Amino acid sequence: MELKIHARNLDLTPRLQDYIEKKVNKLDRYLPNIQEVRVDMAVEKRKQGEDMSIAQLTVRNERGVILRAEEKRQPDPYAALDLALDKMYRQIRRYKGKRKRKGAGRYAASEAELAAMEPLPLEHEIEEEAEDKTSIVRRKHVALVPMSEEEAIDQMELLGHDFFLFFNAETAQLGVLYRREDGNYGVLEPDLT
Repeated sequence: MELKIHARNLDLTPRLQDYIEKKVNKLDRYLPNIQEVRVDMAVEKRKQGEDMSIAQLTVRNERGVILRAEEKRQPDPYAALDLALDKMYRQIRRYKGKRKRKGAGRYAASEAELAAMEPLPLEHEIEEEAEDKTSIVRRKHVALVPMSEEEAIDQMELLGHDFFLFFNAETAQLGVLYRREDGNYGVLEPDLT
């Protein structure tokens, strides 16, 4: 497992780096075949109130699964990392539960891999969730008109949505525009592999 630690507006002390390595190295016990874990630690300076620490974990395994967890409401970077790890454990729990779904294909863990996993540390604290019975309840067809990213933002705001599918006139590709928690926007662009 390759661990990449990035810090922004934060002094990455040896103590903090050791803490991150110790905590993150435990993930390999709960999710098999992790190739890479990226930890982004940052401090967001605020004009009013305390500065907020941000911890974001991105885990990639060899099957192509990407799991991401973020915590940004804590002033202490250690607490932010702990809460982000708790969210990651829930993500792993959800991923393990999806193995029963039809068509999971290359992202589904094999029974042998799942048998090798240790129980998650939160499993004894969290009540058993009801059987995952999610299904597609609505299918919507959308007409795609070529537009710029700025036009897509305007259209999304007019609709009152948190995301918007559009055909980017500049790149001649589909894109999904979404609103981030910090109020800014992001664009997902497909990259066929």
